[in-house]
Amino acid sequence: MKAERQRQIASMGGKAVPDEKRSFSQNRRLAAEAGRKGGQSVPGSKRSFSQNRELAAVAGRKGGQSVPDEKRSFSQHPELAAEAGRKGGQASHGSGRLT
Repeated sequence: MKAERQRQIASMGGKAVPDEKRSFSQNRRLAAEAGRKGGQSVPGSKRSFSQNRELAAVAGRKGGQSVPDEKRSFSQHPELAAEAGRKGGQASHGSGRLT
């Protein structure tokens, strides 16, 4: 069977299950664990984003631009953006302060 036909069949199976019955939509931890497991199964040398930072940056920008401004969490909740910025600063510098 051709790979394209296999994808079509798998897609039909996935679409047949309502959202509320999908285990990943009900259990975010399970979904995260599965994602990590899938990512770990790919050798580092084959991970395109880890090998090509520009490709990762372009993909990130493209994803961000696909969401209308009014639906972006940070544009709706400046306090959420500020908190994320503080957390990012603490993670990269060890504290929230500039020295």
